[in-house]
Amino acid sequence: MVVFLNANRRLVSSARSLSASRSGLALARAMSSGSAQAQRVFQLKLDPLTGNSEWVVIEEDAGGTAPEGLHQGLLATTSYLDMLNDSRRNRAFREAIDKAVARPCRVLDIGAGTGLLSMMAARAMGLGDSPTCHSNNGSVTACESYLPMVKLMRKVLRANDMARSITVLNKRSDEVRVGVDIESRADVLVSEILDSELLGEGLIPTLQHAHDMLLVENPVTVPYKAIVYGQLVESTYLWKLHDLYNNEAEILDGIHLVPAGLERIIGVKLQQHPMHCDAIRREIKLLSEPFRIFEFNFGKRPESHGETAVHVKATGSGQVNAVISWWMLQLDDEGSIHYSTAPKWITLSGAGNWCDHWKQCVWFIPGKGVPLAKDEEISLRAAHGDTSISYQLEPHQPKSTGGDHHVKGGDFCLTLSPERIAIYGDAEWRLSVLNALKTVLQRRAPSLCVIADDSIFLALLVARFSTASHIMALFPGLQDKGIHYLKAVADANGFSMDHVEFVRKKMANWTGDDTHNKAVDLLIAEPFYYGSGGMLPWQNLRFWNERTALDSLLSKDASIMPCKGLLKVCAMSLPDLWNSRRSLDKIEGFDHSVVNPTLGACGDAADGGPCLPFYVWQCGEVKELSQIFTVMEFDFSRPISPCQGKVKVKFSERGICHGLVLWIDWVMDAENSIVVSTGPDRRHWKQGVKLLSTPVAAGLQGSTNTGETSCLIVQTSFDPSNGELVIEHVPS
Repeated sequence: MVVFLNANRRLVSSARSLSASRSGLALARAMSSGSAQAQRVFQLKLDPLTGNSEWVVIEEDAGGTAPEGLHQGLLATTSYLDMLNDSRRNRAFREAIDKAVARPCRVLDIGAGTGLLSMMAARAMGLGDSPTCHSNNGSVTACESYLPMVKLMRKVLRANDMARSITVLNKRSDEVRVGVDIESRADVLVSEILDSELLGEGLIPTLQHAHDMLLVENPVTVPYKAIVYGQLVESTYLWKLHDLYNNEAEILDGIHLVPAGLERIIGVKLQQHPMHCDAIRREIKLLSEPFRIFEFNFGKRPESHGETAVHVKATGSGQVNAVISWWMLQLDDEGSIHYSTAPKWITLSGAGNWCDHWKQCVWFIPGKGVPLAKDEEISLRAAHGDTSISYQLEPHQPKSTGGDHHVKGGDFCLTLSPERIAIYGDAEWRLSVLNALKTVLQRRAPSLCVIADDSIFLALLVARFSTASHIMALFPGLQDKGIHYLKAVADANGFSMDHVEFVRKKMANWTGDDTHNKAVDLLIAEPFYYGSGGMLPWQNLRFWNERTALDSLLSKDASIMPCKGLLKVCAMSLPDLWNSRRSLDKIEGFDHSVVNPTLGACGDAADGGPCLPFYVWQCGEVKELSQIFTVMEFDFSRPISPCQGKVKVKFSERGICHGLVLWIDWVMDAENSIVVSTGPDRRHWKQGVKLLSTPVAAGLQGSTNTGETSCLIVQTSFDPSNGELVIEHVPS
């Protein structure tokens, strides 16, 4: 059985437009057309236990059939369901389309998804499959490049008697040809190819091609325009997500991940980072009023590049650590229909339902930030390209050209995620790992030490504190970047690279020759694998698989760090997240119930749908309803094997339980005294969330209140053949 893991949900949604990322285009491109040939789509298949990935071809035969379960697996972890549950978005588009399509016209829907906007346009013109509905010269064409979504759209159209009224094109918009795919240029464009940054799904190239090749002059568009806003803020939390050098200076452990003189050797990618900023409102000091940055008129051909300088007056004194930005859609030309992704502290944004598909964006100001006095005016220069927006505070920052955060002179710079930088700058985390390593080194020095993961922190520690050991570092994700980094910081940390070896060979293929015919007596990891930030917590059990691959080369008394993993579970109230993943019924009058199984709706699936990775603390309203329980243990002293666990999760608080939150605590030492948790109170790791099919009323043990449940029986099983964790739960 083929298992598909969509760790990055935007990979799927990005394929909806013509100028998606290269991986998105490969994912969704139709490889052939015509009734006599099969259609096919590429999907990235990832094995979380080995790190191996490959592109596999999913074919649909000429009759339009493909295994049903296959497409369900592809779409259940995407953001489509969350988007379709956004009632504010749906209502705004319906009202605007009703106004824009008041007479028969030619409508083009780019990135059609389930066909919701197309059906809105068809209904506004009186089109439908009913005998009482006739063409009256109006037409709707739905353009969608992602084959599994096209199949789902056709089901939705049939369920709403719209299949013969809407022409569906399984193509990217830049592949559509007037006179071939559509009869003539469209009068009206409806589309929603927007990400949290606005431009990341290829809005600008899509509009450019549409205006050049597919639309009449001065077309009607829904949305009508978009405006990007920003605000200057001070926030210690945001500062710690990117400035490792200054944070590390306050930690007295003697470890220098960012030594003096190499202040920018580690940095975040110079881009906007999506985040639910309402979750950190109490940790933010607003230093300005909101200000307008860019305006994009969908009815005009946009430019690929634009710059503007915004003069911002400070409303308070502080240190500017970040620019928080959002956008507002004006969906109609009169300016009466709006939708905004603004944080809730912006009065005009109004109260809306929480959603995960659109967040605010954060642009980090380098270093400790820029000091600002009340009433002082500062210039913010903004620039946009085809797919992104960047900022500079002038004259305090050098002008940026975008891309990775490089140092002057072209010196090496290792780019990491904001969360990884914050972890490396966390004094408590560093102390735990440092103490665990010192303990094991006291027993194992000198030794042959293998570092199985991408932890530059562990590699640096072993190189410094065990100078007599031979160190073999895999860096499976960082590759050459990892060893290049160690070379750059070696002198500042007092170690020599003479006893550090970088191994490019996968551990599964190691022989005695690779270990110089010596037994490995120390195998360590955090575990952390570069690029796995969007994955489920147990997918870091790749360490266990690699430990197993090395089993024949381990000494009989080899030390393994971490020693084991503890699968933790907590019952929680998650109303916002549950509502964003709930079953669909009617959306603005259109039946969408047919999509529920395919999109993994929690209220439709008997098991609550797939377990998905989230930063739980950013999931809107959240409340713990139980204590934290250990449901299963993974013993790394032994080779990988199937595991099962069962626990009674007793409610300790009353409320509505919407799901289970699961994570792994890593036990670093044999005495079980040093544990690194990745739970919800540790903000820099994602947890796995298993939503209930139907929320239950949580009651206390012994409660006689009708309808209340005192506990949930949770059972889990881990399959080492594919890395899957099956989670089952029943009320008790």
